[in-house]
Amino acid sequence: MGDEEPRYTEYGLTQWYWLVRHRENFKLGRNVEIGCFTIIGCEYGVEIQDDVKIGYHCTIMSDSTVDNKQGKVLLKRGCKIGANSVIMPNITIGENAVVGANSFVNKSIPDNEVWAGTPAKRLKKLR
Repeated sequence: MGDEEPRYTEYGLTQWYWLVRHRENFKLGRNVEIGCFTIIGCEYGVEIQDDVKIGYHCTIMSDSTVDNKQGKVLLKRGCKIGANSVIMPNITIGENAVVGANSFVNKSIPDNEVWAGTPAKRLKKLR
């Protein structure tokens, strides 16, 4: 994907097969990679900053009707989200943080930390 701008179908699907709902609340940085079959629900806002990498089949949601939670999701510069992970509403993933594959993130993650699991827990500090 690199710096190429996404093109959206009328349903919010991009040419790379990731989906954005409520695009008017979506802010996408530069040099971002998002794996196919990822769903980004921006009802309450999603911001993905520069140099973020997101694996295949992820779900990023700013609204969850299952547990009635809402809030903006912020993925800070340089963070990495492993494949098949779920990011819940009102979550910030810190700068250069890493989320392991198959994780369920229901707490914000500080800068430069590695988290994984269901629910995700801190594994280590980077640097």
